[in-house]
Amino acid sequence: MTGFILPRAARFTHDHMRPLNITRDLPSVADLIELCFNTNSDRDGQRYVQQMRRAGRDNAFLRWAGRAADTVSMPLTGYVWEENGKIIGNASLIPFRKKGQSVYLIANVAVHPDFRRRGIARILTQQAIQHARDRKASQIWLNVRDDNPGAANLYRELGFCEHSRRTVWLSQPDPGPASVFPSLRIRSRRKEHWALQREWLEKAYPPEIAWYFDIDWHNFAPGLRRWLYLLLIDMDMRQWSVSDGSRLHSVLTWTPGYGSHESLWLAAAPDADPQALKFLLQYASRELAFRRTLHLDFPAGPFDEAIQSAGYVSARRLIWMQTEGATR
Repeated sequence: MTGFILPRAARFTHDHMRPLNITRDLPSVADLIELCFNTNSDRDGQRYVQQMRRAGRDNAFLRWAGRAADTVSMPLTGYVWEENGKIIGNASLIPFRKKGQSVYLIANVAVHPDFRRRGIARILTQQAIQHARDRKASQIWLNVRDDNPGAANLYRELGFCEHSRRTVWLSQPDPGPASVFPSLRIRSRRKEHWALQREWLEKAYPPEIAWYFDIDWHNFAPGLRRWLYLLLIDMDMRQWSVSDGSRLHSVLTWTPGYGSHESLWLAAAPDADPQALKFLLQYASRELAFRRTLHLDFPAGPFDEAIQSAGYVSARRLIWMQTEGATR
């Protein structure tokens, strides 16, 4: 579902708003983001701010970023609000590609607490929308925590409509005692499971937002050719299924991470037994105990309790919202 389109002629200018200067603004933007989101920032959020500060001191990175701002999926462009030489507002833009078309994600919309309720967030977001449309974006997305209704309402007023709600789950060091379910069986994913696994993956990670996850489901497919390809690119992967007799409930895939966590990809039947999901996730936690924190991004819904009971905690729940880009 999409929202209304602002007039193409509209421009949102203000003496205090200007484009982000990647060569000198990153440290100040990092300070602002940390201040505005410190009460609900998880480890990934804290690490993100630290990386932004390091990038602001890296001259080689800054030279590269100045050339690549509109071509790589990083928050290298956007708009800031500056008063008396201090950045007190920010809206970042992250470009992606989806089937040859440009897609933008608006992120890091933040206003210093002392300057709120002046319409600054609205103006910055409007400018970010116009920036994306001027660059022929086919779609514009953002996400907002579901415990921030004020921001969600603002985005609805600007034409964004809710697409879905998703929870980011993180494993804990000690998942607790292993559950025992005699009727359930866990084993390596079998070839005949692939068709259902692919169908369930596309429901859990729908094509509309697949660009964000940057994952190729073909790499999950069975077969010698795929195994040789993964070996060639040095990509480790493990896949397990849980079934009850002849019925497949779920398939879970682990792929190694390159940051602070490892990624899990859960493909579950719409009517899967929650106990089967719990059993499978606990099994993965034990099999991967030597790894870093396990990260699972999954639609909010009926399986929340099963995931939580498997020893995972909710890092954040996000409302994904979308509006249209340039008129086609």
